[in-house]
Amino acid sequence: MLHSMTGYGRTEFPVGQFTCSLEIRSLNGKQFELNAKLPPILKLYEIEVRNKVQQQLQRGSIDVSIFLKQHGTSKPVSVNLELAKYFYNGMQQIANELNLEMKDALPTLMRLPEVISSVNDTLQEEDWKIIADKVDETCALLNIHREQEGQMLTKHILSNINRIHELCMSVDPFEKLRIERLRDKLKQSIEEYAQSANIDKNRLEQEIIYYIEKFDITEEKNRLIHHCEYFKELLNENLVSKGKKLGFLLQEIGREINTMGSKANDVGIQKIVVMMKDELEQAKEQLLNAL
Repeated sequence: MLHSMTGYGRTEFPVGQFTCSLEIRSLNGKQFELNAKLPPILKLYEIEVRNKVQQQLQRGSIDVSIFLKQHGTSKPVSVNLELAKYFYNGMQQIANELNLEMKDALPTLMRLPEVISSVNDTLQEEDWKIIADKVDETCALLNIHREQEGQMLTKHILSNINRIHELCMSVDPFEKLRIERLRDKLKQSIEEYAQSANIDKNRLEQEIIYYIEKFDITEEKNRLIHHCEYFKELLNENLVSKGKKLGFLLQEIGREINTMGSKANDVGIQKIVVMMKDELEQAKEQLLNAL
């Protein structure tokens, strides 16, 4: 069964003096791409978050968002008085030099960098371990969502492959009529050539063999049926990530269908080829979202 690359997981839990909200979203992508939105207090652990997510989700365009909300109504802060005095003296010097009034100095000082800072600018190691475990848990929730989406993908793609198989088998009646027409055409051509006194029998035989092989689609039909059977075998394998391998196999199926269409030289077979191509495009579109 397939697993989709689309999924969502969310958890909310207390950690230390914070309430943590953790969300992970996943969309389809050719490789692993991670966009992490972390509070400054967790920037130190960004690489660990990336490694954990990649190990469990493998592929896709992933958005990880972690929000920390302080318990209580007030948030403890520290004031760097030495830095504030340094800034104030500099502001006063500028005011005296330019003959300006010192107005609203306090609000300006409060906005200057590192004058006011949060006391909790680091996270305890035990708190990070709790968050790390929750990252694993949220990834597991997302993978459950992926599996559910994958069941629908599997159903649709399997229907497309079975339909291609059926259409390929339906070529047989047209093939018999087509062979009879080719035989009659060859017989007529041979009779016309036989009327010529300068006929080269060896050359004629080579041309006949070439003509028959050029329009024979038996090998293409057999390979197409084999590819469809192998596709269903891969689909049932107990592998989480197999979208790329199945994509390569769909390319091979497409080649056989195209070759059948180019060699058919028959209206009925051409219609079947068009229907097979339609089923193939639907399967390709669905498979783009498979892990």
